[in-house]
Amino acid sequence: MAYNRRTFIKTSALAVTGAGFSFNLPEIVSGTQNGKRVGIIGLDTSHSTAFTREFNQADAGPELGGYRVVAAYPYGSREIESSYSRIPEYTEVVKNLGVRIVDSIEELLKETDVILLNTNDGRLHLGQALPVIRAGKRMFIDKPMTASLKDAVKIFEEAALANTPVFSCSSLRYMENVQKAVQGEYGKIFGATAWSPAVLEKTHPDLFWYGIHGVETLITAMGTGCKSLTRHFTEGTDVVTGFWEDGRIGTFRGIREGKSDYGGVAFTEKAVVNLGPYQGYKPMLVEIARFFDTGITPVKPKETLEILAFMEAADSSRQQNGARCVLPSF
Repeated sequence: MAYNRRTFIKTSALAVTGAGFSFNLPEIVSGTQNGKRVGIIGLDTSHSTAFTREFNQADAGPELGGYRVVAAYPYGSREIESSYSRIPEYTEVVKNLGVRIVDSIEELLKETDVILLNTNDGRLHLGQALPVIRAGKRMFIDKPMTASLKDAVKIFEEAALANTPVFSCSSLRYMENVQKAVQGEYGKIFGATAWSPAVLEKTHPDLFWYGIHGVETLITAMGTGCKSLTRHFTEGTDVVTGFWEDGRIGTFRGIREGKSDYGGVAFTEKAVVNLGPYQGYKPMLVEIARFFDTGITPVKPKETLEILAFMEAADSSRQQNGARCVLPSF
């Protein structure tokens, strides 16, 4: 069966317009929040230690808004060995950076003002996000936002109902030349290609685990509006070709053999633009701090959902030997 709008509605059990939720709603801004205490959920990823180092360094700088990680709940995957095996080490790292370790999300919420949901296992994000949203805490959800499109729709629905803003993204979105291209410095973008490692993890849909970095680079550069795609898969490589509603074409290459890297190229009015190099987490953390201050999400739900829909449709195409599959509209 082609992955189409009807399939989406059946699998998600939620028709966007039929559930009292619209992704065309005005910005959710939940009022001023003055606290600067950051809590982390999930010490099973190196992102947690890297983000803590940035926020908690003595010379963090005004662009990080004065936020400081003060508490963390370690879990976290309990099933993915490459994740849960890191928890003891990363717990000690953040403790040495002045972070208190707590025993539950509920305890974490009492001690913090804003949340970084960093758990590496996207299957846990819906359950971990809901108490944060219902407590009215602004939250950044690390990649993958969820391990399914259905769960992401639910998170955004609950965030709208609670008037509590959340957002999710890959740090690759904030590579300097990606942002210059998006802001129009090179004129109109006629197409793009992006690449990243695409390591597979059996608990997640193929591209959700690591390919999301390159997929997000592609859709950031191209903008929303991908209507269909095809995917060609080998053990070492993925190539996904997306077809945009205005006739443009964008491609993602997932790397599983040979030298891995992150990057891309945009074909624009003024130049063929190298979208790299990757410059680390700091540009994204600046955006997160601004979001914590303002409540204005830098990445809209529609765009995040299209990224997840792109990856789910890519799985459907693989299952159908490279057939062209249609994405849902939001």
